Amino acid sequence: MSSSIELKDLTTGYVSQKSLVEVTTNLNAHLTSGEMTCLMGPNGAGKSTLLKTLSGFLKPIAGEIILFGKPIQDFNETDLAKLIGVVLTERLSVSNMTAEELVALGRSPYTGIWGNLSSEDHRIVDDSIILTGIENLKKRRVTTLSDGERQKVLIAKTLAQQTPVIFLDEPTAFLDYPSKAEIMLLLRKLANEERKIIFISTHDLELALQIADKAWLLDKEKGISIGTPAELSENGDIGRYFDRKGLFYDKERRIFRVN
Repeated sequence: MSSSIELKDLTTGYVSQKSLVEVTTNLNAHLTSGEMTCLMGPNGAGKSTLLKTLSGFLKPIAGEIILFGKPIQDFNETDLAKLIGVVLTERLSVSNMTAEELVALGRSPYTGIWGNLSSEDHRIVDDSIILTGIENLKKRRVTTLSDGERQKVLIAKTLAQQTPVIFLDEPTAFLDYPSKAEIMLLLRKLANEERKIIFISTHDLELALQIADKAWLLDKEKGISIGTPAELSENGDIGRYFDRKGLFYDKERRIFRVN
């Protein structure tokens, strides 16, 4: 089985009022197991549309997505649920569910219509909780958790799903800086140690450039630029994508400065 996801001349978009709207065009790139890749770009660049397309929520307008050697359309919904885990920013309606019960929902692709957990399912849930360091949250109601705690629980749920791929849309949104760093470091550790493909759409540029293994810079006009944060800093791409009047990128420190 291939250890990557390939984008081949991929054009993304959506239907609005019966009209087809193209967002990004002719993207060629790949994601590799064992790496955390951050997707960055200005507002309106098409990050969310690309993430939804890679997740199978939107169909490509043109081109191909090759998932572990096979076109993504060759997988049915159940197969995709065993390959791709997705963590979105939307709040979940979980009523009085505990954190442990929410993590256990990650086993739903394997438990059938009745959702009964086997001893093996319980072991996987426990392992996912330990791996994300949320043992102290197990019996807490999800509604009582902080934003950072809830994000960790959702990541644990996705780990319980046992997918080789995890896509996350703004996983650090609305968190304080220490919590942002903690989540990002956890995700990089999971990618590197568990050999997963972890792909994150984020606006936390400076943090992503310090922690990510790879970065994708996306812009409707400039297209896509891919490399390590060091490479994209050194060749000037980050400055070209994000510099604005009164703002510039300090490539030595990998931070943005205000003039």
